[in-house]
Amino acid sequence: MRVFLTLMRREWMSFFLSPVAYVIFVLFLILMGLSFSMLIGLLSEGSQSGSVMRQLLGESLFFWLAMLMAIPAITMRQFAEEKNIGTIESLMTAPLTDGQVVLAKFCGGLGFFALLWLPTMAYAVLLAQVSPAGAPIDHTAMITSYLGILLIGAFYLSIGLLASSLTRNQAIAAVITFVVLCGFFFWGFVPYYARGATLQEIGRYTSAVVHMMEFSRGVIDTRPIVFYLAGTAWTLFMTMKVLESRKWRA
Repeated sequence: MRVFLTLMRREWMSFFLSPVAYVIFVLFLILMGLSFSMLIGLLSEGSQSGSVMRQLLGESLFFWLAMLMAIPAITMRQFAEEKNIGTIESLMTAPLTDGQVVLAKFCGGLGFFALLWLPTMAYAVLLAQVSPAGAPIDHTAMITSYLGILLIGAFYLSIGLLASSLTRNQAIAAVITFVVLCGFFFWGFVPYYARGATLQEIGRYTSAVVHMMEFSRGVIDTRPIVFYLAGTAWTLFMTMKVLESRKWRA
């Protein structure tokens, strides 16, 4: 356990030793700031502050742009860089199982991802100051929104981690992750455009767009929770198998 915690702390600190982390922070906050500044105009048109937070945390295009840009940037280096600089061998021979290595890197990336969203909580405080009386912030919806962000973020991070384990080139890992996540994003609109009832039902069960709309409204359904937890576990398991295959080839 001590070695696992050391590796997770090493992974966490490595983000702040790289300029990429600060670029991610700046771009992410710029996107979310632009989204907030545009949505704040809804208040002047009579919208409630709660609807602004729903748009900000799941229903705006800027939200998904921030998600699709941040995840590949976070995960692209996690295994690809280790392979490129040759430290993967020493890492895999450490007194850790492949599963512990994957989980340590995943937890480090998830912690950094959660840190990205932490400043957005200040938007609720700002809205409380400028919103008219009688338009309170729905704190329950905010909590479920962040729960949805963590669940979807964990699943997307596991996909990025798998992509990073497949190559030694960070750019290729980022592109693979971005393309796959874009596929998931556009699949999210299937419930609105599919003609068959079965396809629509499958789309509603697997659509991150639909799920975030529900989370942002304070709705908690166990089905998307199970879907993202199971998807994250399965993808991390596949990442572990990729690492094991490296030993077989050796």
